[in-house]
Amino acid sequence: MVGILSDIGNTRKINEDFVGFYEDNDIGIYIIADGMGGHNAGEVASKLAVETAISYIKSLDNVDDMESVLIDSIKVANTKIFELAKVSEGLVGMGTTITVCLVRGGKMVVANVGDSCCYIMKYNGITKVTKDHSLVQQLIDEGSITEEEAATHPNKNIITRALGTNISVEIDTFKIDLSDIKKVILCTDGLSNLVNISEMYDIILNNNNQDACRMLVDLSKLKGGRDNISVIVFGGECEDDRNYARK
Repeated sequence: MVGILSDIGNTRKINEDFVGFYEDNDIGIYIIADGMGGHNAGEVASKLAVETAISYIKSLDNVDDMESVLIDSIKVANTKIFELAKVSEGLVGMGTTITVCLVRGGKMVVANVGDSCCYIMKYNGITKVTKDHSLVQQLIDEGSITEEEAATHPNKNIITRALGTNISVEIDTFKIDLSDIKKVILCTDGLSNLVNISEMYDIILNNNNQDACRMLVDLSKLKGGRDNISVIVFGGECEDDRNYARK
C-alpha cells in the first residue's frame, strides 16, 4: 500500500502542495510538488505539474530509458505551467517544486527541481537522495554556513530553481537500485524542515505506510506546522492502490 497525505498545516489559508501516484504491472510513478505564487497560483502550478507528468509518462509505449522519460515529463510540465502563466493575469509568476520517482523492474530514477525531498530508508537508517535547490543549500555548499545553522536560517524558504518560472528548466536525476531499500519517502519542506530523519525513521519503521504519513504530518503540525505538509511513503508492502491523486 502506498501511504499518501497532504495537509494545509496550521497557518496557511490554501494548500499549495499537490501529491499523486500511479501504478500498474510495469511501472510506478510517485510525485510531490510544492507550489508558489500569488493567490491560488501556487495551487494551480503544483496540480498541473503532477497531473501533466503522470499523464505524459502513462502515454508512452516505451519507458526503458527511465531517466530520459522523467526529464521529458518534467519539461512538458514546465512548458505547460510557463505558457499558462503568460496568458492568465492571475497566474503570473506561479511556479512549483517537483520531485518524481519512476520505478520499474527493481530500479528507480528520481528527478527533482526545487527543495521537495526524496529519502531512501534501509534497516539501518535514512539517506537523503535529492539535493535542495535553495539559497540555504547554496550557502552550505560555499561553506558560508553549517548544516546546523541552516536548520534555523531565516531564508530557508528561498529556492533557486522552480518549475514554470522560465521557458527552460534544469533537472537533477539520481539512479537507485531498490534491492536493499525498505521504503522510499517523498515530502515537501513543510515536513522536512520540522521533522528530523531519526523521527522519520522511527515512525516509518514501526507503522504501515498510511499511518506513518498521518503520524509524520501530525508531528510536523505539533512542531508548528507553519507550511503545507505533504508526504508519500511507498515500498515494503503489497502495493494494491491504483490511479490515485489527492490534495
